Amino acid sequence: MEPSRNLALELVRVTEAAALAAGRYMGRGDKEAADRAAVEAMRMMMSTVHMDGCVVIGEGEKDQAPMLYHNERVGSGDAPEVDIAVDPIDGTRPLAMGNLNSIATAAIAPRGTMFYPGPFVYMDKLAVGSEAKGMVDLDASVADNLAQIAKAKGSSVDDLTVIILDRPRHADLIAQVRRCGARIRLIPDGDVAAALMTAWPESGIDVLMGIGGTPEGVLAACALRAMGGEIQGRLYARDDEERSRGQQLGYDFRKRLTMDDLVSSDDVFFAATGITDGELLRGVKYFGSGARTDSLVVRGLTGTVRQVRATHQLSKLRNYTGVSY
Repeated sequence: MEPSRNLALELVRVTEAAALAAGRYMGRGDKEAADRAAVEAMRMMMSTVHMDGCVVIGEGEKDQAPMLYHNERVGSGDAPEVDIAVDPIDGTRPLAMGNLNSIATAAIAPRGTMFYPGPFVYMDKLAVGSEAKGMVDLDASVADNLAQIAKAKGSSVDDLTVIILDRPRHADLIAQVRRCGARIRLIPDGDVAAALMTAWPESGIDVLMGIGGTPEGVLAACALRAMGGEIQGRLYARDDEERSRGQQLGYDFRKRLTMDDLVSSDDVFFAATGITDGELLRGVKYFGSGARTDSLVVRGLTGTVRQVRATHQLSKLRNYTGVSY
């Protein structure tokens, strides 16, 4: 079969633009301004990609953004027809506070293959890298899953590191992991990056557990499908009213969502660019009239994972794009 066009190499320009725009706001305590800058830069660059894109996972449901909302059409309008998932800043709060692991992310898959979670923005998730793929089950106990992961990795449970969002709702989960003897890395935000770390050996993270964002779960599924990892999820209702609303719309809060449910095609493309430093990617570095970015570029059909380190001349970019980086 003749190789098709690698959209991931075009997609990385989109995440680079978002990271360059958002990186100026590191530590400035203004999440809204940072998000606005990232969205505007990402939307502008997305329009240059030769595709007929429809946003499935965007900013609208959760952040009421004027751009990159659900069903917005993006790209040049030419073939191929694709679904789009974006998170211009995964980790807005860490960026605003000058902390680690804030990234810009985007994914592409054939039209009709991405899961749309509707207004339900939380999901219970379990993600692992390639060694433990097929060995875990969201319906199993924490102890059983950790034992299976340790077995797959040829290690003991106390060698494992579990990454969990630092939220009150995770008190029981954290207690269970501690009883098992595994190590824990608590993070304030950024569960796309956290899921990707499980498939990145240098990160030292073995598994992601707990309730996080549903849009982030779909983005992570696109990346992990290409990287050989696995993520499972289950929609999480915050209250009885949300559960009732979901049932009326045809959503099943009991169903375990597999990789095939979250993104049903291997022909996926994913890109992420670091905004602040982290285990996965280095953050944007500004110097004089330029900047450096560090990105991860993934293609599902081939399983190729590229690391892209780019140097940008900001004055030329401003003239070319009109964006104030």
